[in-house]
Amino acid sequence: MKPTLVVMAAGMGSRFGGLKQMEPITDRGEVLLDFSVYDALQAGFGKVVVVIKKAIERDFEAQVGHRLRRQADVRFVYQEIDDLPDGRTPPPGREKPWGTGQAVLAAKDVVEEPFAVINADDYYGKSAFGVLAAFLREEATANDYAMVGYRLGNTLSDYGSVARGVCEIEDGFLRGLVERTKIIKRDDDAAFTEDGERWVPLPLDTVVSMQCFGFHPSFFAHLEEGFRAFHAGLADPMKGEYLLPSRVGELLEGGRVSMKVLDSPDRWFGVTYREDKPAVAAAIEDLRKKNVIPPSLW
Repeated sequence: MKPTLVVMAAGMGSRFGGLKQMEPITDRGEVLLDFSVYDALQAGFGKVVVVIKKAIERDFEAQVGHRLRRQADVRFVYQEIDDLPDGRTPPPGREKPWGTGQAVLAAKDVVEEPFAVINADDYYGKSAFGVLAAFLREEATANDYAMVGYRLGNTLSDYGSVARGVCEIEDGFLRGLVERTKIIKRDDDAAFTEDGERWVPLPLDTVVSMQCFGFHPSFFAHLEEGFRAFHAGLADPMKGEYLLPSRVGELLEGGRVSMKVLDSPDRWFGVTYREDKPAVAAAIEDLRKKNVIPPSLW
């Protein structure tokens, strides 16, 4: 059975200033998701499940979905603000979905095989999909998962702060994962803050998660359990988010799962800010010149 690719594409792009998952990167009209799906199919993935908001379905289909459907079995699932556990209702005035943990949970009814999770607006490189596909076919079990790790210095933006899952690794396995929601690039290192005032240094070779994970379908039960607990103890109804790296970290801390860290030599890049787009377009063109990416994907 081929593994499935789950793509998180429901973000609102507040820092980018628009729906970056549908933003053309090349003069051919390609978006970053085109390249990720191409690499995933080449590596042996089968079904592609895209998590979107219902409100953007028509536009997403017109911009991206129709191309992908010619290549793979593509399903849309929906991350909505009112999809809450135990009959709960969202607070009045909240517009933002409940985070990446809820996004992956939206795919639970259409995914029965081992699966990878990526962001729609990130490019992970061919190697990432190759090592993930091999792991999902040969090693994934109900309690054994994986992630692809990247060096922090290769993932930062020159134009503002980013969120990254900072990893603690021992003997090739992830021992801890802490979500740092505001990391900035500095001259010789990086730094994060939790209160907006005190900055804590981070070395540029710190291994971080770019939300490139491999899971067994048993993970959905862990996500549901965590989502209920998140809402039961929700401190900030307007801004609180159920984050995928945080849930992974909780499971690791409790010794309930293992997560193998897979190495990829490829560079990660994405469009956190609109100013990132020219550099990403140039990187794609450079990969084409080196024959890493074909002149025409589809």
